[in-house]
Amino acid sequence: MRAPQPRSAVQVILSEHRQLSTVIAGMQHFVERLAAGATMPGLMVFRAMLYYIREYPEQIHHPNEDRYLFASLRRRTQALDDVIDELEAQHAQGEALLRNIEQVLTRCEQVGESAYPPLRAAVDEYAAFYLKHMHVEEEVILPAARQWLTVEDWIELDDAFGANRDPFEGEKFDEDFERLYALIVQVIPEAQA
Repeated sequence: MRAPQPRSAVQVILSEHRQLSTVIAGMQHFVERLAAGATMPGLMVFRAMLYYIREYPEQIHHPNEDRYLFASLRRRTQALDDVIDELEAQHAQGEALLRNIEQVLTRCEQVGESAYPPLRAAVDEYAAFYLKHMHVEEEVILPAARQWLTVEDWIELDDAFGANRDPFEGEKFDEDFERLYALIVQVIPEAQA
């Protein structure tokens, strides 16, 4: 049996962005269908999506970007300081947007469908925010990293991001995350195909 090939930091970042985009699309689909009066599997599924975002991108992905990718770029050039400052601030802002979604979701659980429009608005705000955020990382930061970072920097980044444990990836599933993923993909039509 061969040992798994280490993945590069860029591959990991792009993969994590795709996964986050899928979960966010699932959240949007869920609240859209909920607001339209469709029968949905329950708000527990939506909470599972929020849990994924809290446990993976917010606890692993973003701290690694801040600690390794952004720090390495700051060591090599000052040209990106303003962009990096903004992205780091957005990581904190994303946390605030998630808290807002959780508060509106709790309101939905308490009062029902009258709170669905604010939930949809909060999710759409979060989705637009993160799509823009990921676009800057992919179109500005990653090309700059390719230009400015040294081989030693890339070794450190590859080690840091390669160690990221995606709870939804292949053999690394554990029973809890398998159930969580199954709940999430139930509401994402593309994931069932």
